[in-house]
Amino acid sequence: MGPYDIERYLNIRSAYGASFGPDGERLSFLMDTTGTSQVWTLAEPRGWPEQRTFYDERVTFASWSPERPELIFGMDEGGNERAQLFRLDAETGEIENLTAMPEAKHRWGGWSHDGDRFAFTSNRRDESVFDVYVQGRDETGEDATLVYEGDGWLSLAGWSPDDSRVLVSQAYSNFDQDLYVLDLEADEPDLKHLTPHEGDVRYQSASWAPDGEGIYLVTDDGDADTLYLAYLDLASGDLETVIDGDGWNVDGIALDDETGRFVCSRNVEGYTELTAGEFDADEPTAYKTFPEPDLPGGVAGGVSFDPDAERFALSTSGDTVNTNVFVVDIETGAADRWTSAPTAGIPRETFDESDLVHVESFDSLEVPGFLTLPDDHEEGQTPVIVDIHGGPESQRRPSFSSVKQYFLDRGYAYFEPNVRGSSGYGADYAALDDVEKRMDSVADIEACVEWLQDHPAIDPDRIAAKGGSYGGFMVLAALTEYPDLWAAGIDVVGIANFVTFLENTGDWRRELREAEYGSLAEDRDFLEEISPINNVEQIEAPLFILHGENDPRVPVGEAEQIVEEVREHGVPVRKLIFDDEGHGFSKLANRIEAYSEIADFLDEHV
Repeated sequence: MGPYDIERYLNIRSAYGASFGPDGERLSFLMDTTGTSQVWTLAEPRGWPEQRTFYDERVTFASWSPERPELIFGMDEGGNERAQLFRLDAETGEIENLTAMPEAKHRWGGWSHDGDRFAFTSNRRDESVFDVYVQGRDETGEDATLVYEGDGWLSLAGWSPDDSRVLVSQAYSNFDQDLYVLDLEADEPDLKHLTPHEGDVRYQSASWAPDGEGIYLVTDDGDADTLYLAYLDLASGDLETVIDGDGWNVDGIALDDETGRFVCSRNVEGYTELTAGEFDADEPTAYKTFPEPDLPGGVAGGVSFDPDAERFALSTSGDTVNTNVFVVDIETGAADRWTSAPTAGIPRETFDESDLVHVESFDSLEVPGFLTLPDDHEEGQTPVIVDIHGGPESQRRPSFSSVKQYFLDRGYAYFEPNVRGSSGYGADYAALDDVEKRMDSVADIEACVEWLQDHPAIDPDRIAAKGGSYGGFMVLAALTEYPDLWAAGIDVVGIANFVTFLENTGDWRRELREAEYGSLAEDRDFLEEISPINNVEQIEAPLFILHGENDPRVPVGEAEQIVEEVREHGVPVRKLIFDDEGHGFSKLANRIEAYSEIADFLDEHV
């Protein structure tokens, strides 16, 4: 066992979410030095940062005004995800709640170019749908103008270069969206549909071209399985490929709509490949490229350009690299680390690197995953934690995790599979677990465990399952479907019963989730059949359930019912509920308590 306890590891900091100020001299970012993410600013690389917000609750984003020394940030309460928007005067430090409607969600849509207005979507009118609002920078929440009444999950992708229009995205599922242009100057709400299509098509990461006559976006329109960068001409509706992902997803694009300079990322087996370039003013699909940025770690994102687009800021992370903000000279690719998020005195060289592996599943499908072994492991004696991501349309990538490094330091191996249904490997792979194929993804976990049992380093009798959200369902399902494989299970904010989950999740989320899991109206019997709560008598391994009382996604009732049922069947079960958390644990004290108890639980049973 290593010399550092969980509190030390959880004090390893992350700096991310960078935004350049209007003068290009100051940079804001989020950092969790106080235990929750707050707004900080810097005036020079690795200078002394200034903390600008001082809340117990987490700040979720911060965005500088393009014209004034002020920024808008978002924050919810107790993890309830009903974010409010606040304005911070960077000169005086004064903070004003701009929305002040705590029962509603507010989703940031960006500043106008003149900094006089900002846009957002909110479910103020009807909790199940999002409308589009525009508000003056010095107006209060009640003064916001409702400019379009939506009928689903709407979000905004930015103002046109002349501030006369906004881009609107409507999501039907994670793999099906539409794009619209909303004319803000029309007498009546004028919403132009840009992406009529049949079936599931992704239209994501949309950005205005500098002339306002087209849109850059990533899509899998046509016969593509993975996302590519495209240009959509607004007049003709023609869609042209700009950058093909060559079998991997182009994840997104950040574009400066004055210069046409851009940064786009490609996700290759979970690792980020960046392309920086500049579009031709006369030929929108033509561009020149700049040298690839020289960055540490394997995963990068969150690009923000300075006012002249000569530099861009982004955060980068890796297995052995905690998250920090770098600023890149776009023409040379030279990168300079601006933030100094510390490692709590733990030497960076003690962090362990993962290996990308592939496991053959029951139907010969290759399932990718990341296996990390502790440095001093003994052959055949190493316990392993199988940590399953949520989503399910998510992807485990080789980014820094203080929790993972802590368990590695304690002698556990760590395996992070991307079972079928994960994003990052194409639409076909992501659809392999839809509705009636749900349990095939659980069978992938069985294949992964059997592969681990044959691994020369692993003790086949000491394998634990851990997962959060949908990953929590996967833990429970793996324990009910394959009870002989497990020494213990840890379910964090997980789904125990798909029917009660869909009945009680936030109204704004239900339709999106039914697109993935199946609907209550048409698939109730199947959802009942695969729900772990209805197969709980199969569980043999000790179980630890953790949840947040305010969880709007997976209500806390999911935890309560599975604990009661498992306990009735005589299986050791532990429960930990935090009354000031939501879907996951954001406060440092709660994280310390949660992972201290998880460590004790694993030490006892694994």
